[in-house]
Parts: sequence; C-alpha cells; structure tokens
Amino acid sequence: MRPISVSFPAVAAGKCFAIAIAGSALLLPTILDAEAQSRRPLSTSMTCAQAQSMINQRGAVVMSTGQYTFDRYVSNRNFCERGEFLVRANIPTKDKRRCTVQRCDSASPFEFNR
Repeated sequence: MRPISVSFPAVAAGKCFAIAIAGSALLLPTILDAEAQSRRPLSTSMTCAQAQSMINQRGAVVMSTGQYTFDRYVSNRNFCERGEFLVRANIPTKDKRRCTVQRCDSASPFEFNR
C-alpha cells in the first residue's frame, strides 16, 4: 500500500500567521521608540532657561515653537554647516515671549550650493 500524502494549507497558514505576529511583537518597541523620538520638544512647554539648557547640552536641537513652526537651534558655530554663520533668534517659552537662542543661517537666502 502507498502512503497517502495529505496537505493542510490551514496549518501552514496558521504557522505563517504566528510567525508574523511574533515578528510584529519584536518590531513594535522599535517602531514606538522611533515615533517617540520623532516628536520635537515644544519651546512653549518649557522655561527659557530649560530651552537654553537643552540646546547647550545637546549641541543642536530641532524644536517646535508653535503648532506648525520649528527650527534647528544650536549652542555654537561648531554645529553649523560650512558657509553658515550664527544668528540670534527669539523663541516663545512658558515664561518669556522672546527667549534668545542661536541658529545657523546661510550667507544669502538665494545662494545655491554648487
């Protein structure tokens, strides 16, 4: 007598589903960490001293200053690209309407990199 070969596609599909669930469970913390890191600090939720301290500690921070506005603020010239220079900027904070910080700016807004 010949052995009968029976295939169970439902079992194979179940194994694939289980592997997909296990893989998702392993990737979920990475996705959540990336999403949490993509949130920018909001200047209006901290005092001027806290905002300046964060910039000085990190060297450069992309910070939101409002719902649709953000910029990159730096502690010193070392965090600017070649051809950029430091300019003072004022951002709103919890305790001040105009907290002085620094950001990088190019020599000319219409100059193109070649």
